Amino acid sequence: MSEIMTGKKALLEMLKAEGVEYIFGNPGTSEGPIIDMLGDYPEFKYILALQESVAVGMGESYARATETASFVSLHVDSGLANGIALMLDALNTGTPMVVTSANYDVRKITENKTDLAELVRPVTKWAVELTHPDQIPSAMRRAFNEANSHPKGPVYVGFTANALEGSAEMNIIPSTKIFDETRPSIQGIKESASLLVESEKPIMIVGDRASDDHAVNEAIELAELLGLPVYQSRGAEVAFPTTHPQFMGNLSLRVADHREILKRVDLVLTVGMDTFEELFYWGDPILNQDVKLIHIDPVPGKVGKSEPVSVGIISHCKLALNELIKTVKPLLNDKSNEIISKRKNTISKEFEESQKTYEESLSAKWNQSPMIPARMMYEIANAVPENAVILDDSISNRAALRYYFKPENRGDLRAVRGQSIGGGIGATIGNQCAYPDRTVFGIIGDGSAMMTIQGLWTAANDNIPCVFIICNNGMYRVLKVNFNVYQKDILDLPETAGANLLYSDFNTPFDMAAIANSMGVSGTRITKPEEIKPAIDKAVASGKPALLDIVIDGSL
Repeated sequence: MSEIMTGKKALLEMLKAEGVEYIFGNPGTSEGPIIDMLGDYPEFKYILALQESVAVGMGESYARATETASFVSLHVDSGLANGIALMLDALNTGTPMVVTSANYDVRKITENKTDLAELVRPVTKWAVELTHPDQIPSAMRRAFNEANSHPKGPVYVGFTANALEGSAEMNIIPSTKIFDETRPSIQGIKESASLLVESEKPIMIVGDRASDDHAVNEAIELAELLGLPVYQSRGAEVAFPTTHPQFMGNLSLRVADHREILKRVDLVLTVGMDTFEELFYWGDPILNQDVKLIHIDPVPGKVGKSEPVSVGIISHCKLALNELIKTVKPLLNDKSNEIISKRKNTISKEFEESQKTYEESLSAKWNQSPMIPARMMYEIANAVPENAVILDDSISNRAALRYYFKPENRGDLRAVRGQSIGGGIGATIGNQCAYPDRTVFGIIGDGSAMMTIQGLWTAANDNIPCVFIICNNGMYRVLKVNFNVYQKDILDLPETAGANLLYSDFNTPFDMAAIANSMGVSGTRITKPEEIKPAIDKAVASGKPALLDIVIDGSL
């Protein structure tokens, strides 16, 4: 039934109809009319951020955890611009978000009124600015539809003062679920099945969209059926259980040994990922011409985008893997099963050898001071509660984190998904909002944390009981690591200078514990491994936000 109402009321009524629980925001004067009305809507929890990147970080991680579009409210053009970096990450990685801000009166056109939709169009799936109140219901309905349907991503809706304060007769009708589970090509599945069965040295690489499509069990079944060693690409989500005997870890082109792996295979199956997307240029194509590539992904335009494929299949990952399993089974015989059995034995031996090599490389440094990152991760992994959620923004210490934490299910471990640093503080808070019955630990590099350190105040202000663990190595270590890779592997220089890279050390050290305490979050500085477990136990028992500032060695 239609009703005459103001635009600002229509906006909040649409949010209520959409089932929005949290508003992540940083308001300004132009958003005042919306903020003023929130007292009439106690069903909304407004989480106030002091900087827009924190709000976008919260919304981005909350959306991935709940698997539905989050709602983020920013301020006019300046606040919107502050959120652009993480909005770009959300666009590139397919996170559904509805981002809004308010603008000035439409009649101020001669006074440099910013075209807000144009400002964010490059970092959004759809962007629009509204000038009439009766545009709001339909625009918000489309916004949630756009954000939640493939390819998922952030959308933007702007409101002029006229749209918010004006009145009109409106109907409040929410978006409805759009079923976009694309089924795979029958011919593509047949060709893929034949290539997989005929292959002698295949591997499978899974990405975040396999996890998003809840295709983990199917990935396990296919891997076991064919004896495939399984790697994960970048790994923001759990796309394959890390405790599985065929899981070989994350694969990165920046690691020389990983590039060698790709030279030893005759087939690569990639599922739910941007195949070989990377910071550096490693050549075109990455794979040797005699290596077959099967690429399955739900997003049109991703398949074959960066690497030529032998078979490309645009499909919902779960549906495609199901069909692939059914098609492969009849093709297997005694000879192929014998090859598969030998392959599994080889995987097991390679896995054990890699574990042994890694641990031997750490033995001489295990008790050094300051502690090495691996020792820190080992102590944390053995101290966190069983049902904890780990948010990984550990940057250059990610390899150590992924070695000691063994997530099995989606939600056990998340990571800041995109290329920007600074997402970890907000992402930790957003995940805690999504998982109120589990303790969320954000393991965050000190450089990334300082980008959005204001988020600690937000955790204190709303008593969001997450635990921030800062990897305090006193530098932008990731810059040094990447510069070494660039000089050694891209430029082929005999010596590297990453360890001495200018402007990457924090010569004035951060006392992160002191910063946390100044913002109302209990901060503890840790320099010894044996201090970690008692500090974690105390933080969890408090039921309040806490920060552990762990001093670690940053040498390369």
